[in-house]
Amino acid sequence: MALVELSVVEQRYHAVIEVLSGAKVTDVAGRYGVSRQSVHSWVRRYQDGGLAGLADRSHAPKAHPMQTPVAIEALICELRRAHPRWGPRTLLWELGRRGVEPLPSRASIYRVLVRNGLVSPVTRRRRREDYRRWERPGPMQLWQMDIMGGLLLADGTEAKLITGVDDHSRFCVIASVVTRPTGRLVCAAFAEAMRAYGVPLEVLTDNGKQFTGRFGGPKAGEVLFERVCRENGIKLRHTAPRTPTTTGKIERFHQSVRRELLAEALPFASLEAAQSEVEAFAEHYNTARPHQALDMAFPADRFFIEPSDGQRRAERELPLHLPAGLTTVIAPAPETSPAPCPAPTPAGHATDQPERPERPEPILTTTIDPLSRQAIEVDRIVPASGNLSIGGQQLWLGPDRAGMPITLWISTQRLHVFTTSGGRLKSVASRLSVKDLAALLASGQARPAPTEPIPEPDIKTSAVEVDRQVSSIGTISLAGRALCIGAHLAGRRVTVRLDGITARVMDEQRLLLRAVPCPLPLAECVTLRNARPAGPPPTSPSEPVTVQRVVCSRGHFQVVGQKIQVGRVHARKILDVTVDDTHITVHDNGEPIRVVPRTTTQEITRIKSTAHTKRRKIG
Repeated sequence: MALVELSVVEQRYHAVIEVLSGAKVTDVAGRYGVSRQSVHSWVRRYQDGGLAGLADRSHAPKAHPMQTPVAIEALICELRRAHPRWGPRTLLWELGRRGVEPLPSRASIYRVLVRNGLVSPVTRRRRREDYRRWERPGPMQLWQMDIMGGLLLADGTEAKLITGVDDHSRFCVIASVVTRPTGRLVCAAFAEAMRAYGVPLEVLTDNGKQFTGRFGGPKAGEVLFERVCRENGIKLRHTAPRTPTTTGKIERFHQSVRRELLAEALPFASLEAAQSEVEAFAEHYNTARPHQALDMAFPADRFFIEPSDGQRRAERELPLHLPAGLTTVIAPAPETSPAPCPAPTPAGHATDQPERPERPEPILTTTIDPLSRQAIEVDRIVPASGNLSIGGQQLWLGPDRAGMPITLWISTQRLHVFTTSGGRLKSVASRLSVKDLAALLASGQARPAPTEPIPEPDIKTSAVEVDRQVSSIGTISLAGRALCIGAHLAGRRVTVRLDGITARVMDEQRLLLRAVPCPLPLAECVTLRNARPAGPPPTSPSEPVTVQRVVCSRGHFQVVGQKIQVGRVHARKILDVTVDDTHITVHDNGEPIRVVPRTTTQEITRIKSTAHTKRRKIG
């Protein structure tokens, strides 16, 4: 007799038939080697679904209470596609900044990226805890300096970048682009950083010939960089040969520059354009880019702090001593009635000044010309690119101002840009020297400036204005702080009006774009970079503005201070709301569902609805 193997469904069916024929469940369970509960389950499933009910079923749970919500997973994927270099740590910080709740763990974010094919799973070579990290306990105790290549110019040459970071805070203190990193230009960049931030206690560099002369042979003496450190009481440290990990922080900064600035950038049009791009990147790196090694804090937050030992910062900053060849001309404050501008000295008689470098470096001289006490004015037209060059200094005004006639007020300290009507557009530090001012006067492009000095913002001013570039994540920098004004304004040049209470963001036509709480008191607002007395208040937008609002569980929401009821059928939905001067129109998936008259005059302060995104329902 041939043996026939019965399937699992047939065996369950035979067991059920025996039970329904009157056999005891205990005896049937013993013959088939299962528990009594399994036999009862088979009988119940057969009675409910027949023979098909005895087939194998999935043991997967019907609900996953600990699974990442779909809305949060979609947001993670969207952020990763928009920023391919953001890893789980940066994405976790960005979700926390946006108020996402519940906040997933870093491992959950990694699994989401792997599940959606956005990263490739790799085996970690070493754990982060296995590395021994060292850093100075406070800022200004150690700077790391190095020279980086790879900045290509349009003419085919390769420029170099002189860099320096603070060891404790990773704050970029030096970012100077040069054609050739000579020892004199390296020292000039180092001196400019010390004038801006103070004298550090120590400096760590590699063994390049710009930094040390110990490998220059038996007759090699002290190089200029070593002399500057010695005369200012700075302890100069060098790495061991062929050990780049000793200066790992500055090498990691170079990696960020290559990945985030140079990887997708075209060759720079000129040395000045490269310097402008590098300075913009350094400002974003210091004030608006979270650093993973700092627990997602900004480098500026750790650099501009008081010392932990109670010593005041002013007591720690020693006077700066530089050799005569590195003494930069410092123009004194403009007097009330300055002396008339003298005639420019012919180029052939200026024997005490060396040749000017190709880029606007500090002029190395030991004398102060009377022209340093005087300013000049130059009339120009903004070019189509929005980049204006004056005396070798690059000035960004934006392509939206192309063709606009402007007047430049220039001294050796400040450079102000005015419209023909007298309104100030921009104020920056001047990089022009006495020689540059004399050359502009000799060429006939400039004229002596008015005797009255340019008024600066006063503490009694009711409000001030500053011009800022909105970063890719919708933030601007104010005194080292990142102020979020909305990702929809990313990449735009805006004017911010600050009165100590409210920060009003407006465009070139002074049209209000957004109003947020002012993060600084008025006493600090007037000291901001490029601050100027505020003009008239911005005008409210005359065109309708579309915003997003979340409907609460009771079926209403608020916009411009007005409560709008749409019914509980729309609870937890995100609706589009169009606001104009007279009416408020509510849209659901593009279809208007309600129109109400506008009864308030409040300003629109929030465009996107970032709260409760996990509760969004598709209606």
